Amino acid sequence: MLNKVLLPFFVAFLIVSQGIAQEEEPDSLIIDDRVKLRADEQYDQYSFSPAIDIYKKVLDKGYVSSDLLKRLGNSYYFNAKYKEAADIYEKLVQDYPNEIEPDYLFRYSQSLKTLGEYEKSKSVFDDFKSMAASLESLVYDEDYLEKIKANSGRYEVKPFPYNSKYTDFAAAFYEKGLIFSSDRDTGSFARYRHTWNSKDFLDLYKVDADSSSMAKVIKLPGEVNTRLHESTSVVSKDGQTMYFTRNNFLDGKKYRDNNGVIRLKIYSAELVEGEWTNIVELPFNDDSYSVAHPVLSPDGKRLYFVSDMPGSLGESDIFMTQIIGDGTYGPIVNLGKTINTRARETFPYITQDGILYFSSDGHPGLGGFEIFATIIAFDEYDQPIVNVGEPVNSPFDDFAFIWNESQGYFSSNREGGLGEDDIYAFEEKEPLVLDCLQEVTGTVYDRISNEVLAGATVKIIDEENKEISSTLTDAKGNYVLMLDCSKGNFVRASRDGYVPAEEYLTKSYGKPRIVDFYLERDVVTGGFGDDLAKLLQLSTIYFDLNKFDIRPDAEIEIQKVIVAMEKYPSLKIKVNAHTDSRGNDAYNLWLSQKRAESTVAYMISKGIAAERLQGEGFGEKRLVNECANGVSCSREKHQLNRRSEFIIFE
Repeated sequence: MLNKVLLPFFVAFLIVSQGIAQEEEPDSLIIDDRVKLRADEQYDQYSFSPAIDIYKKVLDKGYVSSDLLKRLGNSYYFNAKYKEAADIYEKLVQDYPNEIEPDYLFRYSQSLKTLGEYEKSKSVFDDFKSMAASLESLVYDEDYLEKIKANSGRYEVKPFPYNSKYTDFAAAFYEKGLIFSSDRDTGSFARYRHTWNSKDFLDLYKVDADSSSMAKVIKLPGEVNTRLHESTSVVSKDGQTMYFTRNNFLDGKKYRDNNGVIRLKIYSAELVEGEWTNIVELPFNDDSYSVAHPVLSPDGKRLYFVSDMPGSLGESDIFMTQIIGDGTYGPIVNLGKTINTRARETFPYITQDGILYFSSDGHPGLGGFEIFATIIAFDEYDQPIVNVGEPVNSPFDDFAFIWNESQGYFSSNREGGLGEDDIYAFEEKEPLVLDCLQEVTGTVYDRISNEVLAGATVKIIDEENKEISSTLTDAKGNYVLMLDCSKGNFVRASRDGYVPAEEYLTKSYGKPRIVDFYLERDVVTGGFGDDLAKLLQLSTIYFDLNKFDIRPDAEIEIQKVIVAMEKYPSLKIKVNAHTDSRGNDAYNLWLSQKRAESTVAYMISKGIAAERLQGEGFGEKRLVNECANGVSCSREKHQLNRRSEFIIFE
């Protein structure tokens, strides 16, 4: 059963404040108290199988308390006996409504969902949310069944010929076949048994699953397998390093936490002459919490795993660390509240495309553990979570999904299997459609003047020419929009007086994209007599005192006019040069004429035909303010009169 490799993760929520009122009981109940005490001891050691038998006998005799119902309900729940769990939780809710904590309502809701009682499950979940009002996760999606239905039918599930009548699960790709975990205990007469559910301890096995004929299943050679649990493994691309999960057992010794529980840890092993040896415990393990289910990123530089370590958001979360080398690792990173919930997230797997598949009983599903997918490219963990749908998911526990773009495997305890947990093969008939939200930002400019354009409209248009969203640029010309990056999109910018522009963005996961636009003016809107300098928002063109040669800063602004004239070959411009009132009137007229002629000559030198240009100096004849001869004005006001105009005359 799946739960036996998760048992240490239950510590955080099995040992909760029960809040049970102590009542005096008659002497006739002392024997039953002793019986229940034995069951409690088994329960506190997570030996749920014998605990179930004892609690059930006490209950059948008519002795009941909220504490007994909680423990019996949990014992059923953590052994995936959801029908029995739902019955006990229902009695707990009905008989002891003031003595229950939110977690019991959550498990009751999950048990009902597994049984297909969706309306009742939702009602209980609503009560759970009300009791745990501060929760930011575990949102009950009203349309989740429709969404699951939309994703269903994409996979063809096939039997796995190497299952046994025992437990088989957690396949991992290895050489031409698979490594997987099983309690079949081949070739051993002394069978170690675990009291969690009275089954054998797990070992790692390998098989050539791609063989055309039935291959032999053998235990993994070397020092990996022990007399405790080994499960969930991953092998590096070069085939020389394996990470695997094992009980806290090294060099022949078992280690327990303060509650006497043997936790799970991740170990590494090296392949030496065909055998896995040199077993090393990873440095971020700890005796006080569990670490399990290792998986490598496609480039082999990151190790993802599951833990209930401090900082977990729920009962077990998915974490990541960088593999630095020489036995050292980077900081531990929790994948965050989009992926991790208050409940259990387990069994991560990452494809070459950066898609994370994982199992959870905290995201909306059909019941029990289900398989979900999300995009995690560029170390971002906030993309939407998608239920992969039926037939991979079912009302039972479905987990340990792996996929290499041609063949996939997952594990389940669904009905019809050969053992308690079985491995199933599957082929993808139709790609899974993943929601992908991506931020697009940028700035809209005037192409000629490079001035930012406030109030420009920017839209996201899909490939069917349907508008998805739109916004206006702010005072700095900036915009921010969201798009679905699982498909192609057009980003389109427009503004009155400008030719619209757009850019096509192909499907691409990950970091926000920056798309700037440089809009071209629709110069046809500028009529006879309009000043092109104003239309293009040119900066002031300056000349040195008493000089008329073109300065470098003025050259930049004149180049913008040249580009506009190249863009619109029919455009003809008259350059009008003006001075302020300071200085001799006749001199100012001469100087402005020379500056107009110098500007025209510069533009001709850059390829503009002479017949398209005229130039005239007006001196101080056309002042724009009161600063005439003899009027005291500031330097800034005089500067307003020293200007160049590019007047459209055709």
